[in-house]
Amino acid sequence: MSKTKEMDLTCGNPFWSLLKFAIPVILGNLFQLFYTLADSVIVGKTLGADALAAVGSTSIIIYFVFCFINGFTGGFGICLGQYCGAKDENGMRKSIAVSTLLSVAFTVVLTLICCLSARMFLILMKIPADIEDAAYAYMFVVLLGTGATVFYNMISNMLRALGDSKTPLYFLVFSSVLNIVLDVLFILPLHMGVAGAAWATILSQFLSALLCLFVGLQKYPILHLCREDFHNLKGVAIQHLKTGFPMGFQMSVMCIGQLAMQTVVNSMGTAAVAGYTAASKADQLSVLVNNAMMTAISNYVAQNFGAGNKARIRLGVRACLIQTETFNLLMCAGILLLRHPIVRLFLSAPTAEIYYYSDQYLTIVAPFYFLLGLLAVYRTSVQSMQNGAAPFAACMIELVMRIAATVGLSGVIGYISVCIASPLAWFGACALLIPCYYKMMRNPAV
Repeated sequence: MSKTKEMDLTCGNPFWSLLKFAIPVILGNLFQLFYTLADSVIVGKTLGADALAAVGSTSIIIYFVFCFINGFTGGFGICLGQYCGAKDENGMRKSIAVSTLLSVAFTVVLTLICCLSARMFLILMKIPADIEDAAYAYMFVVLLGTGATVFYNMISNMLRALGDSKTPLYFLVFSSVLNIVLDVLFILPLHMGVAGAAWATILSQFLSALLCLFVGLQKYPILHLCREDFHNLKGVAIQHLKTGFPMGFQMSVMCIGQLAMQTVVNSMGTAAVAGYTAASKADQLSVLVNNAMMTAISNYVAQNFGAGNKARIRLGVRACLIQTETFNLLMCAGILLLRHPIVRLFLSAPTAEIYYYSDQYLTIVAPFYFLLGLLAVYRTSVQSMQNGAAPFAACMIELVMRIAATVGLSGVIGYISVCIASPLAWFGACALLIPCYYKMMRNPAV
């Protein structure tokens, strides 16, 4: 079988296997964050607060689309990981073939829907009139490059399902540097404005995916498909759609609640948008680290579920919880201590009003990162054991609680409603998923 020892998460010490796998994913996610951070820093420093607000006001729409892509292709990765854990090489090849075909079809449909709906998104989100044109220019270009995002997520999730979390990291480092260079080139000498920042992001991500695929093909013979691998795919395709679409939908449903938060902030004016944007960029650090731990435990549980090793799953989840909450504690402390320098990172001369909005958000949300950690580990573990119903129900709880807190309370407590929405949503989802996980682990049929 074309599989090296480093790709096997079904053996070795669970704690160190997870940590060794997770560290490159964390670094990769941080460099991926640099794509958007570079846009925001360079836009804010060179084009001003209004341009930063334009980029930030549409970020939730872009995040919504990217969440769906990440969940959709991540579901394919779970299927491949289960075949990998079962050491079913024929199943692995068919999984790769199906993932490729579905990703191509999905890219065409999603790009058309997003680009045709871009102007409507601005109207629904109540983007302030003074930044509407810049917001549209940035969002349209990013959505036009949806294929680059699907391409990268598809190949990186395949490699991670095989146990390789290092290859995607190497090329993200290179592309992040390229993104910064292109940002400066497109915005300053070429005067492309916020659209230039968007083009820099898309081109850098596409190159990262291309290089990742090239090296993956060199390293892993399992990725070399033949015509027979594309035959009789109906059953495998149904399996992938049953896993991928619910995951994509669940991740995007979570963003609908965040969309409501962004809409409320947009209605408060440009200063609120700028302060919330700077704070939420810092908040993304925690989200991406927790997402990295989700990726690690997802591939770990999928492989061991395929191998039928429940005892090892239990040990891995426990180890992942320790690692995740340690990272969350460190990030909470760091963000609270550096909340003012974080704002100055994005704006040359932030006003007291901008500091006010940023401070309120970070001081309320950061202490509750531990809930996000619990949610990340338990939800992914349950999902990787072929239980899609509980994570979906948890997503709906998150959605209801975010909207109820933001929309229902904004008229009473104003901006604070935006700040408490995420902790309340995390708590509600954990209340369902944690008992569900332990019930599954006690069930001998699972």
